[in-house]
Amino acid sequence: MPAGPSEGVRSVHVDDTLLVLEKPSGLLCVPGRGPDKQDALSTRAQALWPDALIVHRLDQPTSGLVLMARGAAMQRALSHSFAQRLVHKRYRAVVAGRMPPPDPAHADGWGEIALPIAADWERRPLRVVDATHGQPSLTRWRVLAHDAARDTTSVELEPVTGRTHQLRVHLAALGHPILGDQLYADAPVQARAPRLLLHACVLEFAHPLQGGWCAFASAPPF
Repeated sequence: MPAGPSEGVRSVHVDDTLLVLEKPSGLLCVPGRGPDKQDALSTRAQALWPDALIVHRLDQPTSGLVLMARGAAMQRALSHSFAQRLVHKRYRAVVAGRMPPPDPAHADGWGEIALPIAADWERRPLRVVDATHGQPSLTRWRVLAHDAARDTTSVELEPVTGRTHQLRVHLAALGHPILGDQLYADAPVQARAPRLLLHACVLEFAHPLQGGWCAFASAPPF
C-alpha cells in the first residue's frame, strides 16, 4: 500500500503480515496509565487493522519508523528477530556542540559508544551510565554535518543494543545531548528545539516468514 495518512496513522508499508508506520513525536507507542494516555500509535493502528500487534517501541518524543505485526505468529517471529539483533535500525539526531568525527582508526567513519546503562531508580524514568550495575550498551555513530552558526552537529546513530533511552543517554554522556531532550539535556539545550530532535529513519530486516529483504526509510522532519 502506498504511503499516506489514514485516520491519524501515516503508513509507510502495509501488507497481510506486517505494518511499517511513522510515529509522530509526542505520541505514545502503546497506551499508558490514566485516561489522558490512551491515545497511542497501537490503538490508532488497531482501529484500522484489528490484528495489529506491537513489536518494538520508540520513546514518546522520538519520531519515525515503527514496525507492527499482523497476528500473534508474526509478532513472535518479528520479536525473535529483534531479540537476535537481526533488525537493522538507524536514527538521525541533532546534538549540541561540535561533535568531532570518530577516531581516524575507524576507517569506515563510524565510532562506537560502549557505556553500560542502568535504571536510576530514585529518578525514574531516567537512566544513567553505571559501570557497576549497568547493562552492556553499544551505539555506533558518525558525523553527518556541522552547523557552525547554530553550534550543532547532525549525526547518524545505530543502536547495536536496545536499552531504554540508550541513544539519549550515550550522547549526553559524551557531552553532546540531543536538542530538545527534556530528560538528559540542560535547560538551554532543551529550549533550543520544540521537540526531541531524534528520528528513526531506517528499518531493515529479513522477512521472517517469506525470507525476502525488507528495507524502509523515512526522512527526518527537522
